[in-house]
Amino acid sequence: MKKISILGCGWLGLPLAKALRQNGYLVKGSTTSTEKLPLLDQWGITPYLISLSEDKVIGNMTDFLQDSETLIIDIPPKLRGTEKENFISKINNTIPFIQNSAVDKVLFVSSTSVYKDENELVTEETIPMPDTESGKQLLATEQLLQSYIDFKTTIIRFGGLIGADRHPIKFLAGRENLENPDAPINLIHQEDCIGIINAILSQQVWGETFNAVTPYHPSRKEYYTQKAVDYDLALPKFEQQGQISGKTISSSKTESVLKYTFAQPNL
Repeated sequence: MKKISILGCGWLGLPLAKALRQNGYLVKGSTTSTEKLPLLDQWGITPYLISLSEDKVIGNMTDFLQDSETLIIDIPPKLRGTEKENFISKINNTIPFIQNSAVDKVLFVSSTSVYKDENELVTEETIPMPDTESGKQLLATEQLLQSYIDFKTTIIRFGGLIGADRHPIKFLAGRENLENPDAPINLIHQEDCIGIINAILSQQVWGETFNAVTPYHPSRKEYYTQKAVDYDLALPKFEQQGQISGKTISSSKTESVLKYTFAQPNL
C-alpha cells in the first residue's frame, strides 16, 4: 500500500485524507488541534500534531514523513486581519525534513490569487503577477518548492473553494453596493478539488502546474443572485455600474492533461 502524508487536514485536507484511505492509501495526517487527533484516528488516518512557525517546526515531522513517498501541503497563509506571517519561511522550514525522508514527490495546494485581477483569460502560460500579499507569498512558495531537485513538486492553483458547508453567498446575502457585478466567477467545488488531486496521484503527474477552476463563469451578479434564490436568502445588491474587472481562469490543461471531467460543472 502506498503511503502518503497530508500536511494540513483542514476543510479540504480531511475529506481528501478520507478519500485517499478509501482508495487504498495509508495516510498520515497533521493537525494543529489536539481535539482533532481522535477524529483523524477514527477515519483510519494516522494523526500527528504538527505546527509550523516562521523559525521552526513543532511536532514530530520526521516520523510524519517516514516511509511516505508523497507529501501534500495544504496550509493556507494566515495574512488576513491582524494575523500576518512569513508563509514562505514556514514552508522553507519543512524542506530539510523532506530532503531527509523517503518523500520524492510533493503536491502543493496554491491559489489562483497568484494571477493579477485583470480582464483576461488566464492559463498556466500566463505570467503570475499577484497583487495581494497572500498571492505574492504563495507564488514565492511555489517557486521555492519547485527549485529543489531532491523531489518533484506539482502545483495546483485552486479558485474560490465551495462545498456543501461552504458557499460565499452566505456572506454576501443582503449586502449592498457589492463591486464588480459583471466580473466572472472562478470557483471550484470541494468534490472536484479531491477528484483532481486523485487524478494527479493516480497518473503520477509531477513537476507540473495546474489551474483548477470549474469551467463555468457567469457574472458575479448573475451567479450570486441565483444562489440567494436557491438558498432562500436575501438578495445581494450590486453596484449599478462599474468597470468590469476580473480574470477568467482556464482549466483546459487540467481537463486535457489529466483527462479530468468536472463532477460539479454548474456549482
